[in-house]
Amino acid sequence: MNNFRLEPFLWIHLAGLALAPLLLIVTWIGLAVSDPWSFYWIELALVGIIGIVPILWMQWTKPFDFFSLLLLSIRPNSLTEEQRKILRLLRTRKNKIFHGLAAIGLLGVGWSVYQVAPFAAITASMLPQWRILGLLIAAIAFLFFNLFVQVPVSVLGVLLTSDKTWSNTEAIPCEEVLKNVTVLGLRVNKIFLVPSLPPSSNLTEKPS
Repeated sequence: MNNFRLEPFLWIHLAGLALAPLLLIVTWIGLAVSDPWSFYWIELALVGIIGIVPILWMQWTKPFDFFSLLLLSIRPNSLTEEQRKILRLLRTRKNKIFHGLAAIGLLGVGWSVYQVAPFAAITASMLPQWRILGLLIAAIAFLFFNLFVQVPVSVLGVLLTSDKTWSNTEAIPCEEVLKNVTVLGLRVNKIFLVPSLPPSSNLTEKPS
């Protein structure tokens, strides 16, 4: 039995979804700063483009590297074969479709938050009442909201991989990792905060 679904980094990044509601609240407060502009579509375009397009483009072209945490990332030559196979799965057509559908859904979420922004006016009154400042706060928060949703979408795409597809997947060569995924942070050989997954053979070996 394949044990790639037990990879700790997958579940750590899936758990990052818990931060999404907090970022959405910050977006909501930012949109409530000052009075909206007369041409509301300019505001929507600003927040939507900054918030959605960069993350969607990254996930389509060079997906976020799962094997990183905070400001650290594992060096490509320290990744196991299974981890490099997981990185290969991030670039499948299925995952790109998932991210496209998620982006459409997130755009709808952003529109809904914009509609109810006046209800956050009291909280937003603690900030300087400059509309452009509020829009920038909203756009940046919405950008990170999209990141913390789209990365778990990648995780789900990997977790839904069939055993047959997994067996037929080739690992990305170490020297090609940086060309295929977005690696952020200081590169280290191991992130000690994350437990290591034992080799597949250890999980499948029958007791004597």
